[in-house]
Amino acid sequence: MILRRVTEHVQAQNWFAVFIDFVIVVVGVFIGIQVANWNEQRATTLKAGALTARLTEDLRKEAWGYESVIAYNRETNANQRRVLDAMAGDIELSDDEFLISAYRATQYREYNRYRATFDELVSTGTIGLITDPVLREAAVGMFTTQFLEELARRTKDSEYRRLFRETVSAEIQEALLTRCGDRFPTLLDYASIRGALEYPCTLGIPDEKVRATANALKASPRLVPALQVRFADNQTALTDLEQENHDVLEGLRTIRERKP
Repeated sequence: MILRRVTEHVQAQNWFAVFIDFVIVVVGVFIGIQVANWNEQRATTLKAGALTARLTEDLRKEAWGYESVIAYNRETNANQRRVLDAMAGDIELSDDEFLISAYRATQYREYNRYRATFDELVSTGTIGLITDPVLREAAVGMFTTQFLEELARRTKDSEYRRLFRETVSAEIQEALLTRCGDRFPTLLDYASIRGALEYPCTLGIPDEKVRATANALKASPRLVPALQVRFADNQTALTDLEQENHDVLEGLRTIRERKP
């Protein structure tokens, strides 16, 4: 319709009307572009908000998992030290207590990771939509390194863990697992991460079997050297978690305090 009007005005040599038509066209195009840009910006803002909310929730879960790893490794480290002190004659443990601590000294914990949003941001090249520097840096720190996986791997592959499982009978290992094994915390419940291993338990195995197994374990010439390595590695891991990765830990703690 506007084209027909322009044609009619040109034929009538009504240049003022032609000028008005031209202005109408230009203004219409400009408004159309602005509306399109506004819609695009609004869509981008909404997407950024949604991704930021999702990443925040993922990192709140990661923060809980990180604190859980610290608490768990403190408890395994305490059991490692307890067995070493008993072997050195610095403390006394009953045969039950010795086997329980020796077992708990072998343990490791792997947690679910919550990296789906971060992987989406990286794969789509939209990490720039996360404008919160604390959130972005904490995500990069958590998801671009493998220190949690490496910590679990070193424990799982340790000489001490293998030695314990080679020496202790299946019957006693089953009793240790079912009666004295891990308690699993509830996601985002920080109170439940304490006492995953440090709680009273009994084996329910005849004393003579427990005594024979404890003596066999103590008689192993590699027990103390292997456990000393595991103890030292565990302390190094705790130092890495709390000090070497201090910025990541503080970022996670900051995000933890944000309202869902």
